[in-house]
Amino acid sequence: MARKGQEITIAGGGVAGLAVACALARQGMPVSLFERAPEITEVGAGLQISPNGMRVIEALGLGDALRGASLAASAVTLRDGTTGHAVLRLDLAGVPVGYRLIHRARLIEILETQAREAGVQIILGTPRAPGGVRAGGLEIGADGWRSAYRAALNGREVPFFTGQVAWRALIPDEAPPEVEVFMGPGRHLVSYPLPGGLRNIVAVEERSAWAEEGWAHEDDPGALRAAFSRFGGPVGDWLARVDRVHLWGLFRHPVAPRWQNGEIAILGDAAHPTLPFLAQGANLALEDAWVLAACLARAPQAEALARYQALRRDRAARVVAAASANARNYHLRPPLNRLAYTALRLAGQIAPGAALKRFDWLYGYDATRESE
Repeated sequence: MARKGQEITIAGGGVAGLAVACALARQGMPVSLFERAPEITEVGAGLQISPNGMRVIEALGLGDALRGASLAASAVTLRDGTTGHAVLRLDLAGVPVGYRLIHRARLIEILETQAREAGVQIILGTPRAPGGVRAGGLEIGADGWRSAYRAALNGREVPFFTGQVAWRALIPDEAPPEVEVFMGPGRHLVSYPLPGGLRNIVAVEERSAWAEEGWAHEDDPGALRAAFSRFGGPVGDWLARVDRVHLWGLFRHPVAPRWQNGEIAILGDAAHPTLPFLAQGANLALEDAWVLAACLARAPQAEALARYQALRRDRAARVVAAASANARNYHLRPPLNRLAYTALRLAGQIAPGAALKRFDWLYGYDATRESE
């Protein structure tokens, strides 16, 4: 349904912006992407691409490229943070389409290469603000949790500080490709290996002291070590090797009430910033990108954007709510944590596959079919 010469501009060169650029270009639509930074880069973070995200990657024709730059996760294991002992293991070996571990920078490179090869015009060092497209064009805000496009649609909003902070670090390490979650009173730590002999670490602590939002704030590795000094297993050794760490204050943003107005649409963190407790930020962005492009390919613009919001908003809200709930589950204090760990161990022994089935609503979702 795209008109010849229709102007489609995207603000933001992250996962959401590049993914929607690729998806639109596959539909034969002319796309320009504006990124305020002088180059498209991402540093210092690992990503988990779960099956719902992998289905979009495959549909974009990027499955082989992503598999070549990532590791296949064998399991997600929940552990008692104090002892390091396993509480519950979710076996991912048979998960359809796979569950991959990748450095964010590698995913950005794969998407950028595909976008350029598909004819997307990428303009670097140029910020984009709402209202810059002539009548009849389409503006897509993929400009993150500080989105000017979200504000244009919904007005200014004040996010809520959750009383939690997250440290992020990378260390050199060679290990089997398993996601490990160490749970403790008021805190938890998630770690998994990445290609190239790296280990990704994200550690979350509840505390009253406010911290600024955003991954760009460096912190003292000693503060991270002190916060998790009582954790057992391999955690102490991992944290002893951290020489650089970034700190992020975690804020809860509501899912945007309005995602579009017929001329502007938003996706990814601009529409639904999510806490990092379900590893779904990048996966939701991939889902959004595919559905938005598919809707635009099948209906006039205003109708397509309305359908896009209708298909995506409830799904995003459910994922965001589940991520918020995971923070509470990981941070239980005595005696509730001991009771919960015992129940999880028993459940894993009685019905080993039942725990993973609880995530069918999440991992079994197929954005490439939903948009049909």
